[in-house]
Amino acid sequence: MGADELDEVDGIVAAWQRERPDLDTRPMQVLSRVTRLARHLDRARRAAFAAHALEPWEFDVLSALRRSGPPYQLSPGRLVTETMVTSGTMTNRVDRLAGRGLVAREADPGDRRGVLVTLTPAGRAAVDAALDELLEQERSLLSSLDPDDADTLAASLRTLARHV
Repeated sequence: MGADELDEVDGIVAAWQRERPDLDTRPMQVLSRVTRLARHLDRARRAAFAAHALEPWEFDVLSALRRSGPPYQLSPGRLVTETMVTSGTMTNRVDRLAGRGLVAREADPGDRRGVLVTLTPAGRAAVDAALDELLEQERSLLSSLDPDDADTLAASLRTLARHV
């Protein structure tokens, strides 16, 4: 590997190998890069969402509703599962999104005491536009990979994620 192909992680790993030759630093070769890429992705996501006046958590809730398909509604409990937050946090999030007109609460016809959270037309427009922007940002981040390499990386990360 030429010097022009090295990155910051190679320098960090080389320094640790010099200072602690007794350690196997191979995990750093992968996970330090994943951490750095996650930071870049977080910045790209925030920029994509901000361009459409959304916070990342707002996109998470709206996209869970959008992915559910027509009529784009889920119970608060299902939203908790989809977004991995507490029920109290979800109540606050739904309140805030409803206040912005992006979701509405409706009575659950199958449970007199229950409610369903429904994506409004404004919410659908916002999440669709933010998703377009997000995918553009993500394509840019992956632009140095050819499609086969991106598929291989996705498969490797899937394997890793299933076992973590």
